[in-house]
Amino acid sequence: QVQLVESGGGLVQAGDSLRLSCAASGRTFSAGAMGWFRQAPGKEREFVAAIRWNSGITYYTDSVKGRFTISRDNYKNTVFMQMNSLKPEDTAVYYCARAPPGIVTVTLGIKYDYWGQGTQVTVSS
Repeated sequence: QVQLVESGGGLVQAGDSLRLSCAASGRTFSAGAMGWFRQAPGKEREFVAAIRWNSGITYYTDSVKGRFTISRDNYKNTVFMQMNSLKPEDTAVYYCARAPPGIVTVTLGIKYDYWGQGTQVTVSS
């Protein structure tokens, strides 16, 4: 069983920064990838960023490239997402998720088997 706990959300102004964290726990944690997804009110959940657990290869949706950075600490089983130059359209509940070893397509939410409870990010204009 894997548990994911996000933290770091909040209310900020446009142009500000936030750093989200996601701590994973479990008897023997492993992952193929860790991802961040978000869901804004009235919208479907969307992929934001992912990182392959072993190689560290990263992926981003186009709208956050150059502004968000995903990273991980393998020893602490924690994944981070530094979000800079935040925009009102970044407002959403952000979820971290784990994909099992062997995952190929890291941008698809259905490939992830464990999810955190979500953390709210609100960006005012």
